[in-house]
Amino acid sequence: MPAVFLQGPTAAGKSALALAIAARLPCEIVSVDSGQVYRGMDIGTAKPTPADRAAVPHHLIDIRNPDEPYSAGQFRDDARRLVADIEARGRIALLVGGTFLYFRALERGIAELPTADATTREAIEDEAAARGWPALHTQLAGFDPVVAARIAPADRQRISRALEVYRLTGRPLGAWQAEADSDAHPPALRLILAPAERQTLYVAVDARFTAMLRAGLLDEVAALRQAGYARELPALRAVGYRQACAHLAGEIDYPTLVDTGRTASRQYAKRQLTWLRGDGLGEWLDPADARLLERVLALIEAAMSAGG
Repeated sequence: MPAVFLQGPTAAGKSALALAIAARLPCEIVSVDSGQVYRGMDIGTAKPTPADRAAVPHHLIDIRNPDEPYSAGQFRDDARRLVADIEARGRIALLVGGTFLYFRALERGIAELPTADATTREAIEDEAAARGWPALHTQLAGFDPVVAARIAPADRQRISRALEVYRLTGRPLGAWQAEADSDAHPPALRLILAPAERQTLYVAVDARFTAMLRAGLLDEVAALRQAGYARELPALRAVGYRQACAHLAGEIDYPTLVDTGRTASRQYAKRQLTWLRGDGLGEWLDPADARLLERVLALIEAAMSAGG
């Protein structure tokens, strides 16, 4: 049985729906979330609770420390292995999350890019310190407009990587991605969970960020910092963590933390929706649908019948 993808923007209700599906069908959940791979980052990534993970097998959660890198290529390899193992057990692999680069890497394959080069990255960092990341984003757009359009002007990690690939190989990252390998794993079914109205999603996003703060996000980030994890790490520059680090460093007050955290979360959700709408077809589902679970179960069962 090929895998089922359950995609959607943050705060859409994917995890709750996945658990409801797994209560009715023999599923194992594979997390497709670039934050949930990290140990100690529980609240800010909305990681499934220990009780949820005890009730339903979950995979690719807590497999790295925050200072250990984890790439889309590594996810692809891990997910391929897990999907094969789950299928061999006669169960359904339900891949759930909002890191769409990971989904794409699994579904379509990924280019075998050059490994990181410390000297090149240091030169890019120095240039960014002098000119700013938006200026480097403009530079990237000059020779790789397709990739630049998918990257925010302040996304230092992805800008740096795209520039690094070009400087090491003389070819744009977009050209490498266009030659992604053919060892792909398309899903049997792609489910996309997103509210019909964007404002509904934004309300849910604001509520989730507030709930994270109340649940102890600042304490979680303080513990990570006390454990020696630098705020410059990509893991701690994720939405919510970046703003919490700034507050703990005394750079912004609490009301500003709330405002900037909510704004960054809404912007992230907007980018996710843009990606979903431009990345192909799927079964779009509204979390407010009173018959949501029944519709999803019918879709999965139809896909199982078609595949078997």
